[in-house]
Amino acid sequence: MKSFARKIMRYFLNGTLFIVPLVATAYFIIEAFRWLDSRLDLPYPGLGFVIILGAITVFGYLTSNLAFQTLTNWFDQLMNRIPMVKLIYSSIKDLIGAFVGDKKKFNKPVLVLLNKENELYQIGFVTQSDLSVLGLEDMISVYLPHAYNFSGDHFVIARDRVRPLNISGPVAMKYVVSGGVSGFVKD
Repeated sequence: MKSFARKIMRYFLNGTLFIVPLVATAYFIIEAFRWLDSRLDLPYPGLGFVIILGAITVFGYLTSNLAFQTLTNWFDQLMNRIPMVKLIYSSIKDLIGAFVGDKKKFNKPVLVLLNKENELYQIGFVTQSDLSVLGLEDMISVYLPHAYNFSGDHFVIARDRVRPLNISGPVAMKYVVSGGVSGFVKD
């Protein structure tokens, strides 16, 4: 009887591992569509999402076009002249640019020795490899993301405490953000 109960419990847990991420993802997407549609007051569900996706794509095409880049540069300069807006605008733009676009920053995964005595390491990403302008010739800038969170810590670390890893940035980020659960297999 005990082995039957264990099998039932194992089947239940296996089902949970399949169903919960699927339902949570579907719920998030449906709620995002509902929220967006309620803001735009459109007659068909999902139409707001399609319109915004299309608009972002058109803006992406236009900003990639050489003729439109002058206007984009002018707008960036304007935003960077307004004191409080500059801080918010440039920070968000740099953060998004770190993940997408031509200037990706999280593409150099490294293993960082945090505590030599206990041999404590953490995976991070080199964000600046030259800090000589700060007078720190033997230091680099490393971002250490938190697991299950969109946050992290930024450290200035001695080069000799950092070792490059032979994996891609996205695979390393997935590994760290999942708390080491995802492994190193690229999807």
